Amino acid sequence: MWLIDRHSDGLDAARIPLPLPLRAALVRWYIGEGSRHDEEAGITLVQQARIGSKWIACNCRGTKQAPPILTPAFLSEAETYYLRRLTSTNRPEHVSSCPFFRDQATNRITETRRAQTPADPPVGYFEVLRPAPEKLAQRPDDDASDDRTRSASVPRLARLLWRLIANAGLNIAVPSDQEPSERAIGAEFKLLAAAAARIEVAPGIELDRVLWTHGDALHSRRAFAGIRALSRRWPRGHAPQGFLTIFAKSFKGSTIFPAGSEPIAVANRVQSPSVRDNSITGPYLVIVVIGQYPEAQGYAPLRAYAQPIYSGLRFIPVDSNFHRTLLRALLRSRHRLMQDGIELAIEKPVFDRLTPLGSCRPEFLLEARSRLTGEIRRFIVQALEETSVELRIPKLAARRSLEQIAPVLSITPKDVEDEQIWRLIVEAFYRS
Repeated sequence: MWLIDRHSDGLDAARIPLPLPLRAALVRWYIGEGSRHDEEAGITLVQQARIGSKWIACNCRGTKQAPPILTPAFLSEAETYYLRRLTSTNRPEHVSSCPFFRDQATNRITETRRAQTPADPPVGYFEVLRPAPEKLAQRPDDDASDDRTRSASVPRLARLLWRLIANAGLNIAVPSDQEPSERAIGAEFKLLAAAAARIEVAPGIELDRVLWTHGDALHSRRAFAGIRALSRRWPRGHAPQGFLTIFAKSFKGSTIFPAGSEPIAVANRVQSPSVRDNSITGPYLVIVVIGQYPEAQGYAPLRAYAQPIYSGLRFIPVDSNFHRTLLRALLRSRHRLMQDGIELAIEKPVFDRLTPLGSCRPEFLLEARSRLTGEIRRFIVQALEETSVELRIPKLAARRSLEQIAPVLSITPKDVEDEQIWRLIVEAFYRS
């Protein structure tokens, strides 16, 4: 095998032969059977080839024929490198017995996640990126799992955003008489910032010191300068990184369209539960991780997660368009319930709850309190949308676990349309 200049045919005399031990390590890493040292050697080679504008030519067709080409690529979701076969009608194929004949057994992050996918709070520091030595030596962790083996993983960046939302209490709507007379998007971001001050990115580094809430922090490069200045005192064994949380009406591919600033381009496609067969309209609360990009001189936005939320005045996460409609109906019902002497608080759980029958995650958790007697009743709302039987079966199966937490109210789009939410809650309150 050889290192060759980019866009060349690989027959030039300037090609650089790879030592046989390095080729053997590269093969073992490529097919997923290598040791830690094989993987480190392979990734380091690919990294250097990419930075040096080189391609890797395979010798499976001998030394005289034009060689098949492998291009070095960077997988930003997993913070690692891999080899991509360069195939076209004008380029030679690897021979069928060559280990490079098939795509690399590399980890690729998934975009698929359903409401039933287990979601546990992230442990440790509020960090995503790894220090360079570890990044080159290790395989991507469970938060960057392979589509072929784990089809519904939850990205760590998503779980970090949910942790921030939960710590700020933004996933809870208190009874209407306890809310401020006017709501504003600035107040939601202030709650996020206050919660960030109590979370560490690394030992001694609080999240609020590397958290920005407006796209201009990137466009003006203020965020990059802030991370760079702080990186001099960053604890050893932790990679310098920063975060941006922004309100956005939409995103497309790797581009975010935030409110009040120019679009933001991220190195990787934006992840979101709003994909494929689960299209959810905006708005979104987007979290972006900023770190050192191997080919860039300095810092860059590497990846992002866009969480659909109720609105710019309430950063309550939603899992579907119907969830947003149902939440709107629940919020409206509080006023009618108050007339019946019942206060209602609404929580959108973002992590699983453990029950004797296993873990589950309520779609909405209600706490109703009688103003007359002080009695408190808790209920779980399960949204039964008019979807296929295949999608309803998991919800019905989860009901037994949910009932271990509280009685379950199943609500359909017709219940919302007929404005029956308050009546269902009153009946359940006095029945329980």
